[in-house]
Amino acid sequence: MPVRKAAATGPHVLRRMNVAAVLAALREGDTPTARVTDLASLTGLSRPAVTRALTELRDCGLVEFTAAAGPQQLGRPAQYARFRAESGHVAGVDIGPHKVLVVIADLAGQVLATHRAAVDEGAAGPQLFATVRAALTAAVAEAGVPLSSLWAVSTGTPGIVDRERGEVLLAPSIPDWAGLPAVSLLRDWLHCPVSIDNDVNLAVLAECWRGAAAPTGAGSGTDTRTDCLVFVQWGRRIGTGIVINGRPYRGNSAAAGELGFIDLVGDPDTRPGPRPADGMGPFERLVGAEAIHRLALEAGAPVGDAHDIAPLFAAAAAGDRAAVEAVERVAARFARGLAVLLLVLDPGRVVIGGGVSRAGDTLLGPVRRHLRSHTLVPVELNASVLGERAVAMGAVRHALDVAEERVTTTHQGVT
Repeated sequence: MPVRKAAATGPHVLRRMNVAAVLAALREGDTPTARVTDLASLTGLSRPAVTRALTELRDCGLVEFTAAAGPQQLGRPAQYARFRAESGHVAGVDIGPHKVLVVIADLAGQVLATHRAAVDEGAAGPQLFATVRAALTAAVAEAGVPLSSLWAVSTGTPGIVDRERGEVLLAPSIPDWAGLPAVSLLRDWLHCPVSIDNDVNLAVLAECWRGAAAPTGAGSGTDTRTDCLVFVQWGRRIGTGIVINGRPYRGNSAAAGELGFIDLVGDPDTRPGPRPADGMGPFERLVGAEAIHRLALEAGAPVGDAHDIAPLFAAAAAGDRAAVEAVERVAARFARGLAVLLLVLDPGRVVIGGGVSRAGDTLLGPVRRHLRSHTLVPVELNASVLGERAVAMGAVRHALDVAEERVTTTHQGVT
């Protein structure tokens, strides 16, 4: 993430932004220790302004001043500041119908523990919430830190989410999850800020931070690869996260990017029937993991039990004719649906995550080839490098922003 430079009009706002700029430079630098003169150069602030910001950060426990390492030079000694990333922690939580994944990180974003908990088949909201609590408790224990050290917790879940009110409005894949006051219950338990967002919106945040769309080097500033980006979570369900001009786009009702509900095969002159009880969208029924398993069976290609499609892609990579034909059908269908988004948004870059993305270029190669006949300009398409941790890592990134806001607005940290 680029270091932010201060720009404001009132002394209090200016001081707060100076603190934020210095904190970002320390937290996101190559090392947790930096000279005051280097911080001034990175942030564009004067040396006195940097010193004042560091003093405020020291007073709230986030910075300590240290002596220079190595032999001392003649003249005025350089002053070094060290970011105390260990002074607090954040948690990112991926809440889904089949698993809860918790990542605990320090205030520099260094991952300390990752805990995965299985969710019982068909578990309803209250049971899922109990699993989330148990997973958080286990994760902080594995990280060797107390729950009380959490400065912020961010959670991601499938469905339509009202981020401002902290409510899940619609969650077709999780019974009785919509309307459950999970955020307020977690906040009352943890005594720290807790937020919730759509899982794919957090996944795209992670990809821009430490994933396939991350900047190419420290200090590289803005990266045009992340200015316009589409992230597709491809598994049993299909969700999409969108970044436009470097900012997440959620739409008027937080329902933007619902690729899974595009209908490519329905008769436009026929009145649609009621939505299926399982909440699956037409495109999910066409190319989701269950559909891929069904296509493989129809083609006589190898598949595993319980919708396991990994053998299909392994066989296709080995040249099995039936498997290759099945993968081609899947790729052609997916490319046709994805092209709808690409023609409207022209993102320049697409990242594919979710379980299906583990097939890699065995599947994505044919998808790229089929896309060329449906789009007007080339698009870069790659698999996620974060795997199933994408949502939780995006939640960590958001929790770090919340923790930083806590520092820069209240100047209060650990005591």
